[in-house]
Parts: sequence; structure tokens; C-alpha cells
Amino acid sequence: MIYITDKAKERVLQIHDEEHLGADYFLRISVVGGGCSGLSYKLDFDNEPQKGDQVFEDKGIKLVTDIKSFLYLCDTTLEFTAGLNGKGFHFINPNASRTCACGESFAV
Repeated sequence: MIYITDKAKERVLQIHDEEHLGADYFLRISVVGGGCSGLSYKLDFDNEPQKGDQVFEDKGIKLVTDIKSFLYLCDTTLEFTAGLNGKGFHFINPNASRTCACGESFAV
């Protein structure tokens, strides 16, 4: 499962509305190579499911990931913060053994 906090849900819905996206769009979460720790998170809106996608719903938000990314994202929570340390989405990933200072990349 992949989870989303209430604050992240609010921000996702706000961006969805600002971009004038249809109801068929969902949040695609993936893991790509890169970043100072080796792996980085990627968030996009998408409306084209792919073969092998893992589909979850939390708090009414449809969260989709490919199977390879899910191996890194299992039980991860998507958070949104707007504090003094930076505004943006952050991942609370219990599978990460190391994260970089900015929180945008990780290693397992």
C-alpha cells in the first residue's frame, strides 16, 4: 500500500484543479535512478494506466505505481509540508536505509 496524508491530499487536489485535469487523472508515483543517494522519487498526474501498474486509493486519492517502483515504495506515505525548512512533497519511506539532506533521494 502507498498512503497519503491529509495535507498532501489537499495539495494534490489543489494542483489537479489548477491544471484543469479531468476526473480520469490519477497521481503516478515512481522511483528513478539519480540524486545524491542513488534513487529519486517522481510524481506526475497521468490518465493512462500501464500494464502491471499497482493501484491504491487512500483518502479518495488514486495512487498508481509500476511494479518495480512499488518494491521501493511499499508502505510509503506521501506528505506535504510548507514550513521554514522548505515547501513541497516529501516521502516517509520505511524501506530507505539512507536519505539525502534535501529528502529528494534515497538508498535501500
